[in-house]
Amino acid sequence: MSRILVVDDEEPLRTLVARGLTLDGHSCLTAADGAEALDLLVAEQGRFDLLLTDIRMPLMDGIALALAAKQQFPELTIMLMTGYAEQRERAKSLEAIVSEVMAKPFTIAELRATVLRVIERSIGG
Repeated sequence: MSRILVVDDEEPLRTLVARGLTLDGHSCLTAADGAEALDLLVAEQGRFDLLLTDIRMPLMDGIALALAAKQQFPELTIMLMTGYAEQRERAKSLEAIVSEVMAKPFTIAELRATVLRVIERSIGG
């Protein structure tokens, strides 16, 4: 299926999300913050079908990561996750580069369905 980079500073959630997405056959790499994710993106030459990142993280937040990632890899599909209403508002200004903003908490079933929809939309399916 797809290669997905999962970014969240909360290790249990990061692991749960990655495991849930592998149920659909996706291959997931993970990063604990935006800086680590950007390093992975560069090392992998942007070869991901989806960047799935939390917004609120230390070092580099998800919005800064989305901006940097899209600048270097314009074809990259980006989806944000957040549990904070004010972060959702910040993300609204990124509609041109972000495909979806998913509110936490969510179920794994909701996440899997949303990721599938975002990936299908990105490939014109």
